[in-house]
Amino acid sequence: MHFKLILVFVDDSKTDKVLEAARDVGATGVTIINNARGEGIMQKKTFLGLNLDSQRDVVLFLVEEHLSRTIIEEIARVGRFDEEPGSGIAIKIDVEDAIGVLHQVKEITQGIEEKL
Repeated sequence: MHFKLILVFVDDSKTDKVLEAARDVGATGVTIINNARGEGIMQKKTFLGLNLDSQRDVVLFLVEEHLSRTIIEEIARVGRFDEEPGSGIAIKIDVEDAIGVLHQVKEITQGIEEKL
């Protein structure tokens, strides 16, 4: 079985929506890293040296490769990544090997067979 790692950098107010959307289309697990900070082309405004931007979460999904495109598209749709600048980004990376997911392989395989 081949996996992809989907990394999502999202405003913390949208994290729960992103998690629910990903699970609805096949993601089986997630790791969340809270309180990340990011900056795009436009630098964030400050007030007396204090940063005024909201907190971000880094959300990691290890997913089966056949489901990865559907999952990343749904995350982007729900998070409104293309409609609202600065709302978040999602990227997908090839995973050469993964250990510790054997217990999920049976469930993942069943889900993929049903979708294909």
